[in-house]
Amino acid sequence: MEFYQVYDPLGHIWLSALVALSPIALFFISLIVFKLKGYSAGFLSLLLSIIIALFVYKMPAQMVSASFFYGFLYGLWPIAWIVIAAIFLYNLSVKSGYFEILKESILTLTPDHRILVILIGFCFGSFLEGAIGFGGPVAITAAILVGLGLNPLYAAGLCLIANTAPVAFGAVGIPITAMASVVGIPELEISQMVGRVLPIFSIGIPFFIVFLMDGFRGIRETFPAVAVTGFSFAIAQFLSSNYLGPQLPDIISALVSLIATTLFLKFWQPKRIFTSNGKEPTISTEKHHICKVVVAWMPFVLLTITIIIWTQPWFKALFKEGGALAFSSFAFEFDSISQKIFKTVPIVTEATNFPVVFKLPLILTTGTSIFLAALLSVFLLRVKISDAIGVFGATLKEMRLPILTIGVVLAFAYVANYSGMSATLALALADTGHVFTFFSPVVGWLGVFLTGSDTSSNLLFGSLQMLIATQLGLPEVLFLAANTSGGVVGKMISPQSIAIACAAVGLVGKESELFRFTVKYSIVLAIIMGIVFTLIAYVFPFIIPIIPK
Repeated sequence: MEFYQVYDPLGHIWLSALVALSPIALFFISLIVFKLKGYSAGFLSLLLSIIIALFVYKMPAQMVSASFFYGFLYGLWPIAWIVIAAIFLYNLSVKSGYFEILKESILTLTPDHRILVILIGFCFGSFLEGAIGFGGPVAITAAILVGLGLNPLYAAGLCLIANTAPVAFGAVGIPITAMASVVGIPELEISQMVGRVLPIFSIGIPFFIVFLMDGFRGIRETFPAVAVTGFSFAIAQFLSSNYLGPQLPDIISALVSLIATTLFLKFWQPKRIFTSNGKEPTISTEKHHICKVVVAWMPFVLLTITIIIWTQPWFKALFKEGGALAFSSFAFEFDSISQKIFKTVPIVTEATNFPVVFKLPLILTTGTSIFLAALLSVFLLRVKISDAIGVFGATLKEMRLPILTIGVVLAFAYVANYSGMSATLALALADTGHVFTFFSPVVGWLGVFLTGSDTSSNLLFGSLQMLIATQLGLPEVLFLAANTSGGVVGKMISPQSIAIACAAVGLVGKESELFRFTVKYSIVLAIIMGIVFTLIAYVFPFIIPIIPK
């Protein structure tokens, strides 16, 4: 049985788009108006998407169920596994008592919450995004900020917003390299275009975070430090993305800004110390031996080391066919849908099928690298084995509802993608003609909302963006970069991201509160992104890199 996607099942693209949009609208209404829990909102959206896939898009029931099951499994592995491992690592640090020492060492840099969010949420979060992606950075940084005394909702929301700047180059540049492999344009050119737009936002995001925390007064009081962070990050991001490619901008930019800001704070501090709870910061006068401080930081040092090892080509080679650790990786093809679903014109130039394979790399997956760091930390932090097992069990119990939410959301995403609903929405926006320069980033924004991943959004809509660019006579790389860049501002409202952030800060069941916090900023940033790309297309075309034919 084969299924050829039909993108206008009702004979009018905007009417079809309205139907395809209804599961997303239901999700928004469920969270914002009815304030349902994340898994409840996700389940309702999934149910509606299944009904539409069956009766409007005429997708065979067997294929709908396979798409649902594949999406749910993908939510469990690797995504939920990454978050479980990250929160387990944090919980171990807290259980050992060493997190208090780590917290005090951070507060010696500055007790000001505005700058702490910039250092941890923006700088350290960008480093983690560059290395692991998949929601892990938000989980880790938000948990640390809560431990430092920030309000949980604040910490989660601000970390989601801070995660905007690095997403396009996340997980060692996979969003761009994956897109390049599909559309046939060199990854460096896409990286260059993205790297000429995102630095503008990278400068603005730290200031925006401070504004959200403390208004214009906060910006005035912290301007020197925030400027050092934003400009050092943006300059490093521009240079690395334009001259090195998409793999290292996040890691380089994060390290440069973290070092620059830390050094600057040795010589400058805000005159007024701000805390989100309005209380005076309590800094312990107890002097900890340097060895204890080093041990307190070791879980996160080990996390960094294991992640770096996991990204190395020589390590990945061990898991390829014939490699020493190849036995630890499994793959299961979904026979009922693999190579049997066809993308059709105009999403692609000719009907194209694709494989659907669930990959289960038990060791190579990023979550296992984080879990290894946690296991090593058990011994370094001198946590009893029985206590460590108890912490892991408590972490699993804490994560059971977020895992369900992630699974349901990914199931909805894959039903929408494989049935053709997602493409219908993109094609409706593409129907706007030359105004599409504004809507091109919105397509990426929508793609990340649906899939929770900039990589998936690029794979889903990259070919369409190229096709529309050709029809409008505009450079293809402009629209490809717009898809990637628009996606970064959709990450903060992705149901998957919301579920992960809530799990990290103990707000399980309160996803609606976090969604209401971030959605307005996501929409505003998407509009700004659309304006920026329209200006580049028609006013500042010299910004676009020239691709040699």
